[in-house]
Amino acid sequence: MRLKIISLLLLCLIASITSFAQKQNVYFLKNNGTYVDSKDSADYIRIISEPDSGTVLYNLREFYKSGKPKMIGKTSRIDPPTFAGPYVGYFPSGRRKELATYKIGGEKVGDDFLYYPNGKIYLAVKYIDRKNNDADDFTNYTIMACNDSTGKPQVVDGNGYYTGFDDNFKYIAEEGNVKAGLRDGNWKGQEIYKTAKLTFAEKYDNGKLLTGTTTDSAGHQYTYTRQYVRPQYAHGEEALYDYLGNNIKYPEQDRRNNIQGKVILSFVVEKDGSITDIKVLKTPSEDLAQEAVRVVKKMPRWKPGMQHGRVVRVGYTLPVNFALGDQ
Repeated sequence: MRLKIISLLLLCLIASITSFAQKQNVYFLKNNGTYVDSKDSADYIRIISEPDSGTVLYNLREFYKSGKPKMIGKTSRIDPPTFAGPYVGYFPSGRRKELATYKIGGEKVGDDFLYYPNGKIYLAVKYIDRKNNDADDFTNYTIMACNDSTGKPQVVDGNGYYTGFDDNFKYIAEEGNVKAGLRDGNWKGQEIYKTAKLTFAEKYDNGKLLTGTTTDSAGHQYTYTRQYVRPQYAHGEEALYDYLGNNIKYPEQDRRNNIQGKVILSFVVEKDGSITDIKVLKTPSEDLAQEAVRVVKKMPRWKPGMQHGRVVRVGYTLPVNFALGDQ
């Protein structure tokens, strides 16, 4: 019955999105999110078209360069998109990768189904409303089912032994007992990089992380009680936008020419909180981009991100809005 419901939902989603509106925006992107000018330079193509009748959500489609779909979904805004409503993701082979639903604001809600590259269902989780936006990523869902790559059940109705893979299904990233949909007891895992490997052991009680220990390839150990801590501007997100508003100076030529829009930047928050590797992903003009970069370069140090008890470099994407009416 569950698979029948999934199939019906997928068919309804595709049917609603394939009736395209006349107006549409086409973007060419690299895998790192950078916008480029031509299809030949892009890794994938994004097409956003007008909302269907009776809805305010734009239709969002992305395609690999092969022409096969990368994802089909909805977004509440054109650029940058924010997922809302049903979503289907695909592997480059064309096989389905994920079937999910997003609420307005871009967070997942309800049932989420993930698949192995061979097409068999891998994981079923149920998302709940996150009480704390800075909480660990796994605290806003319960694990309802997990199968091995042959389809053999490992977790059934929220109980069993979970095996989680890395994004490319190359190795087991984490594993442990699941009770009533929540992590319970002892878990273990690893992260493999080009030049290093980390292993970790964690202990849970009814979904709550009690303690964790990471060991790096040099034998150093780190203890923690939260898996992930996101980097943060010194006094929070509101203070970040106050800083931008107080320091940005609208380029005079763009003001005269009424040039407005968002400059989308990416940068790295280093282990010491400094900002490096600033890149312009998209901009309405070169002058607006230069001003956004200038102000971001001057930012005070951030609180760095942490992963499994270790301070880490974290990539961050920041839209900087230039609007003459809101000066």
